[in-house]
Amino acid sequence: MKHLEIIRSPVEFNTDNIELKGSPVVFLNRTLAEIIDIFLDQEAVKLISPHTPVYTVHSWLPVKVGTSGGLFFGTSAIMPGKVGNEYFMTRGHFHELADRSEFYWGIQGRGVLILMDRDRNTWGEAVYPGSLHYIGAETAHRLANTCEENLLVGACWPSDAGHNYDDIAINGFSARLVEIDGKPVLVPQ
Repeated sequence: MKHLEIIRSPVEFNTDNIELKGSPVVFLNRTLAEIIDIFLDQEAVKLISPHTPVYTVHSWLPVKVGTSGGLFFGTSAIMPGKVGNEYFMTRGHFHELADRSEFYWGIQGRGVLILMDRDRNTWGEAVYPGSLHYIGAETAHRLANTCEENLLVGACWPSDAGHNYDDIAINGFSARLVEIDGKPVLVPQ
């Protein structure tokens, strides 16, 4: 970049399908086989192809991972579907640096942002186009799609936050989001 030069951003956001393109963009595609253990009904899992896409994530990492004061930007698409009566969802995580927060916002579709504090209190926030969500420190979070189209969500988080998937893999959330009488309901684990 030269002094007084006007340049294009190295990354572009496609407003139609939320994909990011450019450099440095990281793309992640999660199939059922990769997250099979997050679903309670393992018999129902066997009825679905392990190659079924469950969610994708595009992340723009403009600074090095771990940079203090930096920000990352991402988009997620959670596909429609259920395992038994449990909605397709992301793995869920705390942040490695537990005092870090994050923003999510709804772009398309409908779903639930499932949140859990360190005391294992779990609650949900409805996600829809235009919804804005502040995920505070020490709060685990995961997204679930409750509609028949892709749930598209944007996110912005500190570049030094990191992801702690282990606590959720070991202990899970204290509640699950399931469909009861055609509606999403959080039920205790």
